[in-house]
Amino acid sequence: MKLLETVTDEERQIAAAQRDPADFGELYENNFDRIYAFIARRVPSRQDAEDLTAEVFHEALRTLARFEWKGVPFAAWLLGIAGNRLAERWRRFGKQSEVPQNDWDETGVDARTEENLMLFQLVDELPSDQRLVICRRFVEQKSLREIAHELGRSEGAIKQLQFRALQNLRTQMRSRYV
Repeated sequence: MKLLETVTDEERQIAAAQRDPADFGELYENNFDRIYAFIARRVPSRQDAEDLTAEVFHEALRTLARFEWKGVPFAAWLLGIAGNRLAERWRRFGKQSEVPQNDWDETGVDARTEENLMLFQLVDELPSDQRLVICRRFVEQKSLREIAHELGRSEGAIKQLQFRALQNLRTQMRSRYV
């Protein structure tokens, strides 16, 4: 039951921040570590991670009024913004020949990160029930049993939704990016 209360609480926090940007602090506190960690694994320096994390939250605050609650965790939306910022950074530095190669170590933005960014965009296009299952399963790292309990569905139904979502993502990745 506590898991459902968290989603409801998050929805309440979003609505409050949309009415008054001063209330954004709670969303920031609840999501900072996850967003920073996501970015830090993909850039070569702490300074870059801090700068990009700040940009993500600045963009989130700036566009919060357009955010529409769809039952997907707020962190998924923030990760989408983070992915876009990382892609912009990759494109910018990818075109600049004066950036020394040794500035990028194995944690830098690479082809795998670019694939992940494309995947975030494709997840956003999934039907809402499939998107919800994928986000809870892979972003929130929940078990099929937990998701089934939260959504009031059988584990078999959740497995089927996950299967269809993954199939849709695979098909879309192949048709758009291969």
